[in-house]
Amino acid sequence: MSKQPAGPPLARVQILNNDEGKQRKMAGERSSRALPSAAVGRSITAGALMGVGVAAFIDETVFHQLLHWHHFYDKSTPDIGLVSDGFFHAGGWLAMVVGLFLFADLQRRRVTVPKRVWAGGLIGWGGFQLYDGLIQHKVFGLHQIRYDVDLTVYDLVWNISGAVGLVAGVALLVGRARPVAPR
Repeated sequence: MSKQPAGPPLARVQILNNDEGKQRKMAGERSSRALPSAAVGRSITAGALMGVGVAAFIDETVFHQLLHWHHFYDKSTPDIGLVSDGFFHAGGWLAMVVGLFLFADLQRRRVTVPKRVWAGGLIGWGGFQLYDGLIQHKVFGLHQIRYDVDLTVYDLVWNISGAVGLVAGVALLVGRARPVAPR
């Protein structure tokens, strides 16, 4: 007979008592844990938020601060550009912190689905890259990757790398996902 622990729906996993587990092993069945769909969705969401946070951190640190190639908003004064970078940086870290809290909650409940966290991370990172490269750079014209150079190579590398991350993340959504093994 299966026992269900009390608690919120996300925390419910199928627990087999010793006799039932032995019977399944003798019958050649694999012991399985019921995987709540909420855990899968939250694993993807946690990964996506962390992916956006990592992409924003790399963009802000490398292209805004170290290389000084652009600001988040370049259609005004350098001071306004610097303030816009601050808001962008805060938004990226907010995404990372929320993603880490979701991930920690999944870990605490022992229902993390690692493959889906990685999928979400790549989707978040790749989606951020494509959104930034296509919408912010081209549609809204908030900034470009660089100024006073031919942008073709920069745009191709930026957008293709984002597309590769997005496709890899979607590919990880295919197939069976397993939660972290119980401790």
